[in-house]
Amino acid sequence: MALNMRKDLLILALLGLFALSIIPKNVMSQNCGCAANLCCSEHGYCGTGDAYCGKGCKEGPCSSTTSPTPSSGGTVASIVTADFFDGIKNQAEDASCVGKSFYTRDGFLNAANSFPEFGSGSADESKREIAAFFAHVTHETGHLCYTEEIDKSNDYCDPLYNQYPCVTGKKYYGRGPLQITWNYNYGACGKDVGFDGLNAPETVSNDPAVSFKAALWFWMTNVHSVVNQGFGATIQKINGALECGGKQPEKVNARIGYYKDYCSKFGVDPGQNLSC
Repeated sequence: MALNMRKDLLILALLGLFALSIIPKNVMSQNCGCAANLCCSEHGYCGTGDAYCGKGCKEGPCSSTTSPTPSSGGTVASIVTADFFDGIKNQAEDASCVGKSFYTRDGFLNAANSFPEFGSGSADESKREIAAFFAHVTHETGHLCYTEEIDKSNDYCDPLYNQYPCVTGKKYYGRGPLQITWNYNYGACGKDVGFDGLNAPETVSNDPAVSFKAALWFWMTNVHSVVNQGFGATIQKINGALECGGKQPEKVNARIGYYKDYCSKFGVDPGQNLSC
């Protein structure tokens, strides 16, 4: 009997080694925290392809076309109503600014369909994340007025990122709803979203179909994971190096003001840790 048990244990061990040997090389540890170009599957593993980026994809460049539906919180579309979206644009100081016709609610919702984990969670969590996203968008774009940052003197090229080398003559200053910057962000975003980020960074500010996707890509890649830590954590991720720690309190307070206003509109408490 003892001999048979040893044989059974040996067989199980060999089967376990075989199973490990056939796991795809692009799979990382469970629970994700994937690299920017990888998807977090519904089972919590990093990888590429439909098994990871399709149905149930939690974060990253998800390809699922399922309408984003926060748990118990209604769809993103039911929270971001036309009145809410247009209410932001109507506060823009410059009535003739390009963003008034460039940014649309339909454009946002179409982009959100590519990121089903945006606005997910409980009803309150969903509303807080959406409020946080639009608070930063409002601040970065002047109430959806600007598609590019005003100061274009900096080319935002970091030569240390060899994977995404800067193209001569191109500048990677802020563009789109979250003013995406730097060559490494344009390169990675373009690869995941589907445009030539290094050779044509201007796509983010002249193609409505790409613009909100780029913003949501940055959000899901860099910000989504800290939303439950409070709005202050999202400020830290968006522009913490320049604004947090008392560096530019007026800008931090402006972001917080928008966030609290939108939480009020959604009927949700803004939570704790609002400042950075």
